[in-house]
Amino acid sequence: MSKGAKRGGQRPPKKLARTGSALYVWQRICQNPLALAGVIAICVMIILSILSPFFLKYDYSTIDMTSACATPSAEHLFGCDELGRDILARILYGARYTLSVGFLSVAISATLGIALGAAAGYFGGIVDQIVMRFLDIMAAFPQLLLAIAISAVLGTGFDKCIYALGISGIPHFARMMRANILTIRGQEFVEAATSINCSKLRIILRHVIPNAIAPLIVEVSMSIAGAGLAASSLSFIGLGVQPPAPEWGAMLASARNYIRLYPHMIMFPGLFIMISVLSFNLIGDAIRDALDPKLKD
Repeated sequence: MSKGAKRGGQRPPKKLARTGSALYVWQRICQNPLALAGVIAICVMIILSILSPFFLKYDYSTIDMTSACATPSAEHLFGCDELGRDILARILYGARYTLSVGFLSVAISATLGIALGAAAGYFGGIVDQIVMRFLDIMAAFPQLLLAIAISAVLGTGFDKCIYALGISGIPHFARMMRANILTIRGQEFVEAATSINCSKLRIILRHVIPNAIAPLIVEVSMSIAGAGLAASSLSFIGLGVQPPAPEWGAMLASARNYIRLYPHMIMFPGLFIMISVLSFNLIGDAIRDALDPKLKD
């Protein structure tokens, strides 16, 4: 082939980074338009929630009864609630609560679940029996129902909501980690580390967990969406973040009595919940495809 033909032909596809690396996962996400749209949507929400006090005309907590239940207009793009508070300002500020609860509760669930699952799967025996029987008791309850029970005991509030969702999600991560480690525990690299007298803690942290963590990374991204939705559910029934904090679920709860006359009051918070959940699910699907060995290029 001549040089001119090479110049006129199509460019060769961009070479991907090392399979399994963070850069490789990001490149695969960028190749997926839906996942990239999800990343952009979440980043825009986070940025707007941080910068909202600097560019919004109205404060999220300012009450103006003359504008109570105002419909969307140029003055109030998303309208106002029953107390005349600007819904756009409350939604953007409320993203801090909903997204933070999702990230922090999953961080608690994943950290404790991975630790318990790693201990149960690697040591086995009595350790496995004690840990798994305790987790079986927790797993006997649906996760949201267990979160409701924990919230009822701890009380309402932002931090209590995080603890309730974080604790209720531990069994799921622990079971996944234990199942992965049981398939890795007898492999050659673990036996080699044991033969050179590596400590058990070093073997678990440096060899076992890194090789068993890939499926859990996908589960973390998926669980953030579920945790955000569960946080809104707890707030809706009065057990999560409560007014005057503008959490999206609490906004739905306060607006449900006006759904027939002023549907905008419930439509916009519900729309943002849907977008956030959908975005995290799209990101999770892309990460799963990137880390699935059956789908490697």
